[in-house]
Parts: sequence; C-alpha cells; structure tokens
Amino acid sequence: MTPHGAKGGGVQACPITPVLDIVFSRWTTPILWTLNQFGRQRFVELHRNIGAITAKVLTQRLRQLERDGLVVRTYYPEVPPRVEYEISELGRSLAPLFAALTDWSSEHLVEVERARTAFDGADA
Repeated sequence: MTPHGAKGGGVQACPITPVLDIVFSRWTTPILWTLNQFGRQRFVELHRNIGAITAKVLTQRLRQLERDGLVVRTYYPEVPPRVEYEISELGRSLAPLFAALTDWSSEHLVEVERARTAFDGADA
C-alpha cells in the first residue's frame, strides 16, 4: 500500500463520489425528497409535486432509483391498473443528509449569493 491507502502510487479517489453519482444526479434528489416528505404517491401525483420534470425523465429516474434500491414500485392489477411509488428503507436512510443540506441551505445560501455578486462585480 502507498500513502493514503491508494494502490499503484495514486491518490485515493474521493470516497463520496459514488454516492454523489447515485443521489445527486439530475432529478434524483427532488424525487427522493418528495417521496420522503409526502410518502407513497402515484406517478401523476409525484409528477405534479416535483414540477418541471418531464414524464419521460421521471420514468427513467424512477426506474434507476428502483434499480438502486432507493424507491419501491408497487403494481396493483386492478382495472384500471394502479402503480404507486414510495421511498425504500434504504432511501429513507438519506433523510438526515437531506435535513443537513436543508439546514446548510438556510444558513449559507445568502452568503453564496453575496460571494457571487461580489465576484461578478469584480469582473466589471
């Protein structure tokens, strides 16, 4: 082993990168947050609660989240058929992360905006 636990002399990759790829890819966070906040929902409800996402993209993201074990899809063979989505226990384990990010946002987004304004003003 080399320094930092890396193999072959390189520096170890950031250990949270795989999590970021799963949880923070486009539209994944709003889907998981919505299911965590509002519970089990049908596709139309979820689509309405998220907002600007297209039905096609929502379908793709839900399939990926189901594959990753973060969302559970339940099919009811009724007439007409009914499908509901809910966050899984694994997905629910992300709730503290969402809470921490919400807190960080409340505490620091104003500072980020000030920094952006100052930076953009320096370019002028």
